[in-house]
Amino acid sequence: MLHIVLYEPEIPPNTGNAMRLAANTGATLHLVKPLGFTLRDKTLERAGMDYRERAATRVHDSWADCRASLAGLTMYAVTTRGTRCYDSVRYRDSDVLVFGPETRGLPKEVLETFAPEHRLRIPMVAGSRSLNLSNAVTVVVYEAWRQLGFSDNVPPEA
Repeated sequence: MLHIVLYEPEIPPNTGNAMRLAANTGATLHLVKPLGFTLRDKTLERAGMDYRERAATRVHDSWADCRASLAGLTMYAVTTRGTRCYDSVRYRDSDVLVFGPETRGLPKEVLETFAPEHRLRIPMVAGSRSLNLSNAVTVVVYEAWRQLGFSDNVPPEA
């Protein structure tokens, strides 16, 4: 199972979308405090719909707590300052994908805990700043899941 980490997310609908994505891909979603909203926020609920109850979600009080809970797993930071394209990685089922807050990305002190080859980027045209957080999460999670053969994917009943 893949792990998605949202470090200090700020915008509730993005987190709701990530919850829905986690539920639909079998990933575990980790939220690192402080959050820019409450987990009862109406826009979070609207974006997550009824998938919120199906998503495996864990809330961590700090980055240190989150890292400790995922110790021993391979972790990748997804950042506009990444040195490696996200699709060049050979993902494993237990990999951890870490995304920063919408308005500022991962802080330098967090990013420096990742080796350069574990700092991933999503290509964009020149002059672009960033993608929407939930879109970036989707792009990378689906590539990792594709590489894993879409494990646990059950086709719809005919």
